[in-house]
Amino acid sequence: MGSLSGWSLWALLALWALPGGCSPPRALLFPFGLERGDAELEPGDDASSPPLELSTPLHFYGSRIHSLYVLTNGIIAVGEPSREEDYLGQFPLGFGGIAPFYADLDTTGGHGKVFYREESSPDVLQLASHYIKRGFPEANFEPSSAVIVTWDSVAPYAGPGEDAIFQDKRNTFQAVLASSDSSSYAVFLYPEDGLQFYSTHSKNDKEMVPATVGFSQPSTNYYLWVKAGAHNIIANEEEIIGNLHKSSNLGKQGVWAFEIGNSDNILSAKITETPSSIEYGDYDQFPEVTTDTSVSHQDSIETSEQEVSYDISRRGDQLHISYSLPQPGAEDGLQTPYQVLTEQPPAEPQLPTGKIPPLQFPDQPFHRQQIINVEEEEETGIVFRYSTDVQQTCANNRHHCSVHATCRDYPNGFCCTCVPGYKGNGRQCVAEGSPQRVNGKVKGRIFVGNNPVPIVFENTDLHSYVVMNHGRAYTAISTIPEALGFSLLPLASIGGIIGWMFAVEQQGYKNGFSITGGEFTRQAEVTFLNTNDKVTIKQKFSGIDEHGHLTISTELEGKVPEIPFGSSVQIDPYTELYHSSSSVITSSSTREYTVTEPERDGVSPVYTVPFQWRQTITFDECIHDDSLHSVPATQQLSVDSVFVLYNRDEQILRYAMSNSIGPISNGSADISRNPCYTGTHGCDTSAVCHPGPRNQFTCECSVGYQGDGRACYDIDECLEQPTVCDRNAVCNNQPGTFRCECLEGYQFAADGQTCVATEHAINHCVTGTHTCDIPQRARCIYSGGSSYICACLAGFLGDGRSCIDIDECQQNRCHPNAICYNSPGSFSCQCNAGYRGDGFQCVLGELEKTKCLREQEETVAYGPRGPRPVGQFIPQCDVYGNYLPTQCHPSSGYCWCVDRDGNEIDGTRTGPGIQPPCLSTVAPPIAVGPSVKPDTIPLPPGTHLLIAQSGKIDHVPLEGNSMKKVDAKALLYVPDKVVIGVAYDCLEKMVYWTDISSPSISRASLGGGEPTFIIKTDLESPEGIALDHLGRNIFWTDSQLDRIEVAKLDGSQRRVLFDTELVNPRAIVADPLRGNLYWTDWNREAPKIETSYMDGTNRRILVKDDLGLPNGLTLDTYSSLLCWVDAGTKRIECMDTNQLARRKILEGIQYPFSITSYGKNLFYTDWKRDAVVAVDRTISKEDDDFQPHKRTRLYGITTALAQCPQGHNYCAVNNGGCTHLCLATPGGRSCRCPDNTIGVDCIERN
Repeated sequence: MGSLSGWSLWALLALWALPGGCSPPRALLFPFGLERGDAELEPGDDASSPPLELSTPLHFYGSRIHSLYVLTNGIIAVGEPSREEDYLGQFPLGFGGIAPFYADLDTTGGHGKVFYREESSPDVLQLASHYIKRGFPEANFEPSSAVIVTWDSVAPYAGPGEDAIFQDKRNTFQAVLASSDSSSYAVFLYPEDGLQFYSTHSKNDKEMVPATVGFSQPSTNYYLWVKAGAHNIIANEEEIIGNLHKSSNLGKQGVWAFEIGNSDNILSAKITETPSSIEYGDYDQFPEVTTDTSVSHQDSIETSEQEVSYDISRRGDQLHISYSLPQPGAEDGLQTPYQVLTEQPPAEPQLPTGKIPPLQFPDQPFHRQQIINVEEEEETGIVFRYSTDVQQTCANNRHHCSVHATCRDYPNGFCCTCVPGYKGNGRQCVAEGSPQRVNGKVKGRIFVGNNPVPIVFENTDLHSYVVMNHGRAYTAISTIPEALGFSLLPLASIGGIIGWMFAVEQQGYKNGFSITGGEFTRQAEVTFLNTNDKVTIKQKFSGIDEHGHLTISTELEGKVPEIPFGSSVQIDPYTELYHSSSSVITSSSTREYTVTEPERDGVSPVYTVPFQWRQTITFDECIHDDSLHSVPATQQLSVDSVFVLYNRDEQILRYAMSNSIGPISNGSADISRNPCYTGTHGCDTSAVCHPGPRNQFTCECSVGYQGDGRACYDIDECLEQPTVCDRNAVCNNQPGTFRCECLEGYQFAADGQTCVATEHAINHCVTGTHTCDIPQRARCIYSGGSSYICACLAGFLGDGRSCIDIDECQQNRCHPNAICYNSPGSFSCQCNAGYRGDGFQCVLGELEKTKCLREQEETVAYGPRGPRPVGQFIPQCDVYGNYLPTQCHPSSGYCWCVDRDGNEIDGTRTGPGIQPPCLSTVAPPIAVGPSVKPDTIPLPPGTHLLIAQSGKIDHVPLEGNSMKKVDAKALLYVPDKVVIGVAYDCLEKMVYWTDISSPSISRASLGGGEPTFIIKTDLESPEGIALDHLGRNIFWTDSQLDRIEVAKLDGSQRRVLFDTELVNPRAIVADPLRGNLYWTDWNREAPKIETSYMDGTNRRILVKDDLGLPNGLTLDTYSSLLCWVDAGTKRIECMDTNQLARRKILEGIQYPFSITSYGKNLFYTDWKRDAVVAVDRTISKEDDDFQPHKRTRLYGITTALAQCPQGHNYCAVNNGGCTHLCLATPGGRSCRCPDNTIGVDCIERN
């Protein structure tokens, strides 16, 4: 899609302010009020309507919207809106919306009303259709319904003590959304005197914040990030907003129309007939662009805001009216405002287009030697000239030319020449007359006046927009500090080089782009003659990128005279002589600027400063074609209508100037006065002006456009030439051009046009087509492409393709008084009769019988009075003599959990055939083999699954949503522990876990190091654990003490949140962004899933029906999906925490214990399968599983994210202002004291 520059609307407002009488303020609006059937929004500062269900869906950014919400703050939301403190002052809006006047508005106390309705009456639809067809004459649009929202005499929000005069101002405006089955349009109406204020006070810092007019697509929630939707800002500056009522984009004052249903962009209406009283290019309408040097500078400043680039919106254009700094994303750093406004998938390089940008073919390697001749020119620096010592031809160098150029061989090489209709040096070509954009970065180190400390800035955005057929260049540099901004105003030549590049060419003369193709280096030196201060400007232009924009980097260094804050600078029209020689252009000039300082004691000091410019431009030229060197040795650049401004509120430096290049002239009337050269023609901005005799001229639409030259429309090449792209490509139309993009699975061949199938790599480890030994002896390691590596498992020896068992018994690994038993890949040791021990250490004496074994023997023996009764319970012991955690009665079938002493745990007894999810409280003996130090192994980069087993925590890397099972390894060894719950701190890269063998909570750094206890007292059976990475708190459940607690991450400041109505609490998850807790209780009598705020308030049951043994729980914060696994119902289910809609994901699973989520997948541990199972929740299908090499019971599982989710809560900064525990709640926080507050100065508050 096309785009208007950030300056465009300023010109529209100036050009389209229509003369004539004024109608009464409300006569412009569609009928509204209770008598028209409107609903009225309740009064308030932050009111929102119930969903307005639509009879005809609204088409918005390619989506169908079925309900809308009307907000006090001048917004029609397309998704459920959040509270105003979450969005006020931000744009785009996460919930998406249409904003005819988005600001902090207030209707309390009778300060205005807001009306809304959906209507399909013929009179309303006819009026809406009239406006839309006026702005979109080619549209075949018949609306079937319209939504009308009217803000009637609404007031700005005013806090205590704010300006009473400001509070008395009122705004009236209206939005009409008209829809048919296939498209939707928005009409904004601003009656005369309807907008009496243009900014409102910020609730945060009491600053004035301008209103915003625009459109915002809802954000897309991914697992790891939230991607802002496309958005278009129509106006967000007071000067523009103040002119909305007397301007228009369809020729009627105060009425603005936009097509909003397009998937790519918002399309602005176009005036089809320019009012006779306003000439399209009449600079006399604007004092700041007059060539009359007698016009006062004060006048020019007053009207300068209107003189900006006006690429008048046409069908297919996108509005760009924002120079605000882009916010860095989690994954890609800074973006340009153009990317932020309508963020689309990044364009691939080397894509063929119909006209612009030029095709960049893949570079081919050259083995011919290149010679670089370096010549030293006096006072101009180093000049590079390139040639080769062998002949190069078009046959193997065609890719060096633009697709809009021809390549021609010469005796000593080849040259490129742009085809008719295009301008450039052959390597880079652009359509004649087409508007151009320049993007880049600026950095600098500047001393201002006598200040000994330089002002340093980096990565500052530069954006320029050029109306080629006017030769007018507009440049904006963002975030220039106020201490420097005014003092840089004289350096208009920073943007002036862009004006030279696209200056209007008089016959026989060439501008900078025709000579260099936008690929050159410029070094300039500015000397301020009265102080001898100097500034060096270095700029590198790198040609046209894949988006069709020229790219530039700028570096400033030196010292400038100080210009006081609030001063204005005027630069009169001037001329410069450009001297051309081989690959070098030089120029110099001496001129002056006038400074008008702010008024002091009734007087505004005015003074003039002379300064001198010297610059050298170096570039590569084709040395083989003499006709290309036909540029006159000296050309004169004429610059007028120079406009410089520093906006201290936005910290934006703006330069604008009109440029033409031609012969040396003394200013007498000659051919240079032709309207084509002076910019006073009436051609469309997408047209070429052809000069004729004297003052005659003709207008011709640029390549890719059609029309009479005064009004040009984009040609849809994709529609008119269906076969213009390869059959395996899609065609995307763009203003003045088109782009071919290969389908998925295809890529461009060497010709840059044909799409060929990509070579598909085969992962032989997954397909099983590798040549490694069997999985019991070796593993296959995928190494990218179709490659893999075979490696023998521990305990085996070989090359991976053939592995043999190592007989560890030959290595005398056991105690001398023990027997060694070799097994495939391992071995075991057993003490001889009469000895006891683990086989590695054996001492004299029989193994002492455990309590379980003694009780078992006593029960079996029963006593001397007779045999044991049938059906009597016999305790079950494991191989080590410990009680099995699950005990079952052989005759009744009832099962229950026991503690380490064999005592039944309350609430765990189940009916026949159902085994409760009992946890062993006794750690198994250390595995056979060398002892393992309790330590962590550093975690590799990326996202991982952390899985708890008895005695260790494993990690499985994730690649996308898939498990990289071959890279699974142990992360943490704690050999004598039973690890149950596991949680991860994404900020400090720490893992936290619960242990029920010696009840405790511990943590360890994943950068490596030994684990440390954080809580060791007053615990019985800590199981589930959750973490608030923003508030720096942990939460856990204790199924023996039947309570839920919270503490700081170091274990201090413990506080019991709940100790009632809990029987077997197990899983717990936290939602730090929203301030909620969720947990399960698998009480056999009444299983349930509960929730509360993090401070323990607002406790309630979420799910209680159709549950069995809800063991595991996970929350996807990005989709608000709460999912759980149930070992009783053998299901995975999910619920939307906002809508409470419950959905079954998978049934018939075996014995799940814990669950976590990442992206579209759910991962759960299963006791019967001894595996981690991956489930695609979008298609309700299991798609993978992972079994650790050593198969033991798997417990807790969590996701260790590579980066923390974006967002914050009120405890994230300065502990929320709390003295002790800060516990987040939705939209707020509570300050709470730990339970043991003796001698502690603690303050509790909400």
